[in-house]
Amino acid sequence: MSRKFRFTGECFDSLKDLYAQISGRKGKKILIEDPNPGKPAQAEQKEEASQDVKTPEVKKEPVNPLEATGGKTLTLSRTNIGKVRTSNQDAVIDSWPLLGVADGMGGHQGGEVASASTRDLLTQQLKGKTPEAALLRNAITAVNRRLFIRQQEEKELSGMGTTLTVMWVGTEKILIGHVGDSRAYRLRDGALEQITADHSMVAEMVREGVLTPEQAACHPMRNVITRAVGTEEGIDADILTEERKKGDMWLICSDGLHGMVSKDQMTEILHVNPPEAAADLLVEAALEAGGRDNISLTIFVDGEDPA
Repeated sequence: MSRKFRFTGECFDSLKDLYAQISGRKGKKILIEDPNPGKPAQAEQKEEASQDVKTPEVKKEPVNPLEATGGKTLTLSRTNIGKVRTSNQDAVIDSWPLLGVADGMGGHQGGEVASASTRDLLTQQLKGKTPEAALLRNAITAVNRRLFIRQQEEKELSGMGTTLTVMWVGTEKILIGHVGDSRAYRLRDGALEQITADHSMVAEMVREGVLTPEQAACHPMRNVITRAVGTEEGIDADILTEERKKGDMWLICSDGLHGMVSKDQMTEILHVNPPEAAADLLVEAALEAGGRDNISLTIFVDGEDPA
């Protein structure tokens, strides 16, 4: 998988117009020649995978997450360097009730510093506080400013930044802070739903009708993100509020997982395996598909009553 890049809104608009002009269909959907006609992007990725990795085995009967955890709340996380990268620039946030993933960018050192600093600073900012949307937004803003100043002061960190998708679990509600293209999913009654919207060039173009979802899945610039923590002095983070429901399973992951494993495959793995096994199988599936990026995830099974 190509390395992640951050484009400003101005750059994005210019690229979008240029891309539309090249196609001769400005303002309309752009047709992209598929190098493997009739073959989905996931199939192309799997062909490149090492042949010595076995296909993850999954059970066929659905597993009730609450029964698997004995009715208790469970949190767990996984991170893997993958098969291509020489370092892991992901950072997992696993500090109850704060859970999430940060996917760094900006070179070997910059990416690691950006994601780890975001994890540590955000945890410090929110430790011991009661979840509130304003507090979460202010904390992300403060972390962004700290990273932005640091990359200006330290030349070797110039250009660093990170995605951030974090869940702050309250008594009745869950707050989600989101910047970039890591994702939060919720498995409820066997159906997996993507809760966050990617801040990426291709996602923006899909929302504006310039690309179809199928074209976006194999687009050569699908790793270009339009928002990141630390790349600019100001930041526009999405703050979402979701109701808690006993039995929900939440998954937050970097694009090293969702970019390599289809939503259908993730749904099956989560639906028919106990959470611990599901986490391992998700990582295995991403590795089998090529493991071209760092793979990180955190899972939360809600075993508490909403009230």
